[in-house]
Amino acid sequence: MSEFSVASASASDDWGQIAAESAADAQMYLVTVREIAAGNSPDATLPMALLALSQVLVMGARLGAVEDVVPAERFEPDAGPDAEFDPLRAGLANVFEGLDEYGDVVDPVLDPEPVVGYLSNDLVDIASALSHGLSHYEEGRTLEALWWWQFSYLSHWGERAAAALRVVQTLLAHVRLDADPDAVSEAQFDALHP
Repeated sequence: MSEFSVASASASDDWGQIAAESAADAQMYLVTVREIAAGNSPDATLPMALLALSQVLVMGARLGAVEDVVPAERFEPDAGPDAEFDPLRAGLANVFEGLDEYGDVVDPVLDPEPVVGYLSNDLVDIASALSHGLSHYEEGRTLEALWWWQFSYLSHWGERAAAALRVVQTLLAHVRLDADPDAVSEAQFDALHP
């Protein structure tokens, strides 16, 4: 084998490994978000969202840090119909009722004007992009899947995931750190007077 073909085979192996890891992360995100939307574990909602968003951001950072993925074809093959996400969006909006809306800055570099964001929309936008890439991956179009995940991470879902992670982390901090003053006083009294 020539040096070029060895390097190409090695790069192909690397892309295959990155694609497999990305597909596993995407699948885990989709499973977790569906579990959250089902509303069966309300006490675990924020921790599950925190973990899912953090892991999918690691996936995106890995893809953002590597060279641009360029599939052999210069067009995107039809991945089939996109999955229906309206029921997921409705379930998430229900779970996050009263907490769904938040203040956001979509582009802090070019347009620092605050806008309204919705956690449920962010989680579904991410799910939709990951699902689309999974369709390519499951059809054996590894480079197409990587290209889609990388492109959509840099153009949209990465920023949505970062915003959603900040919101979820802030909500979790409020839940864990904002204690009722009477409960704090009682605990302090009990600690000082055994």
